[in-house]
Amino acid sequence: MKATEVPEIAGAYLFEPTPYADERGFFCRTFDADVVRSVGIDPDAFVQDSLSRSVRGVVRGLHLRSGKGEAKLVRCSYGRVFDVVVDLRADSPTYRNRAFFELSGETQTTLYIPAGCAHGFQALTGTADTSYRIDRPHDPAEDVTIAFDDPELAVPWPLPVTSVSRRDREAPSLSEVLKHGEG
Repeated sequence: MKATEVPEIAGAYLFEPTPYADERGFFCRTFDADVVRSVGIDPDAFVQDSLSRSVRGVVRGLHLRSGKGEAKLVRCSYGRVFDVVVDLRADSPTYRNRAFFELSGETQTTLYIPAGCAHGFQALTGTADTSYRIDRPHDPAEDVTIAFDDPELAVPWPLPVTSVSRRDREAPSLSEVLKHGEG
């Protein structure tokens, strides 16, 4: 497994496994504490794993947490997703930068997203399973949502958006979130 820094988002990394493939399919390591530690991330900090299943065209996000924020490891374990990260850390050298990735079950690449960054994705396949490993227990009172279709962010969603949650559909713009100090 190798770690590659994401130049658009300070402190973000891609962790790319080396799959072993044969006639049965493949096997790969999707988490390696030593590799995570080698880039300055505490592997023991992660306290909760979650999984979402989405159908083609679904958008989830853009989400982040107020307070101390939330660092996360995100991986598409089945299917493919178009993944989006927006740096909202005011003291970051990459503040307000965006980065886009395609994560897939074929590559099993994991994306590390630092606390203070907004995250979202769109399912590109009929079924897309996305795994999350977060560094603090989820507290719904700290949830912050930014409009996935905010013109200021101009996220180039690759497919027509077929479905979003009510929370995501009614989310305020980035400027509104920043005005209220939520991000």
